[in-house]
Amino acid sequence: MDILYLLVPLSVALAFAIGAAFLWSVRSGQFDDLEGPAHRILDDDDRQRETADRDQAH
Repeated sequence: MDILYLLVPLSVALAFAIGAAFLWSVRSGQFDDLEGPAHRILDDDDRQRETADRDQAH
């Protein structure tokens, strides 16, 4: 029963730490664009490079 005096404050401290980490991630913009990086992987980079090379040649 004495272990509850240790585990209850530890669980409350862990909950505050998780909440603080979540708030930090939201404020730093981690969840601003959830679909953009997934779509950038699927985009064909060859077309963009050819266009950039053609523009630099002119």
